[in-house]
Amino acid sequence: MRWLVTGAGGMLAADVTHRIAVTGEPVLALGRAELDLRDACAVRDVVGAYRPRAVINCAGWTAVDLAETHESEALEINGTAVRTLAEVCERAGTRLVHVSTDYVFDGTAAGPYPEDAEPCPVNAYGRTKLAGERAALGHGQYVVRTAWLYGSGGTNFVRTMRELAATRPTVDVVDDQRGQPTWSADLADHLVRLAQSDLPPGVYHGVSAGETTWYGLAREVFALLGADPDRVRPVSAAAFPRPARRPANSLLATTKSEPIRHWRDALHAAWPVLDRREPRCDVA
Repeated sequence: MRWLVTGAGGMLAADVTHRIAVTGEPVLALGRAELDLRDACAVRDVVGAYRPRAVINCAGWTAVDLAETHESEALEINGTAVRTLAEVCERAGTRLVHVSTDYVFDGTAAGPYPEDAEPCPVNAYGRTKLAGERAALGHGQYVVRTAWLYGSGGTNFVRTMRELAATRPTVDVVDDQRGQPTWSADLADHLVRLAQSDLPPGVYHGVSAGETTWYGLAREVFALLGADPDRVRPVSAAAFPRPARRPANSLLATTKSEPIRHWRDALHAAWPVLDRREPRCDVA
């Protein structure tokens, strides 16, 4: 099976690429410099020349707050470019797995959002990601929503807490937002398995099992560091006002595909490699 991974250089794309490469199957990973998904001709040329059996789209605008003032630019990447890629893949008979987000929901539900819940984004980033979902689904492709992603190759909450634990006596962390911390290596496995499966096109969720708050995750990080978790102090989201509203409930139910392991088990498994700037060296 021949693979194309977009968004190369990003944390998730690096893990996806590694996950495929260790199997010995051919994989081409391209960043924006090699393939700008906003360029329809370039997308057609690459897919036509390389002829992948599956494309995993890890590319996207991820600057949530900046999207509030640059929504049209974010939409180009998260919406319009996805439509182009999905159209090209549909014509080529190529399976596209497109990565989306919990931010397509407003976060007001009492429990986890199932895959068929009606989206209702509350910020510009969420609106642009929803546009990308609809574009992919409109061309018979796959959408995988994820949330609270961390890994060894990029800036993320877990890495930030490790750094703050070494430089600050106490850290204030939000305790009124719930979610499922998800290791990028686990999500990479999930995406590849979906691309190889007989499951029908549609929306799937790719998050760790269980739930916690940012405060709970921070305490777990401090404990793994051997630091006193009581140095982490709970505060409300109102203590950190941001341009873009965040959903209070980011929980996603995984009912249509194989669940990912519990977030705490994943964090403990990831811990030895989180300081590295390259993807993990094993395959689940």
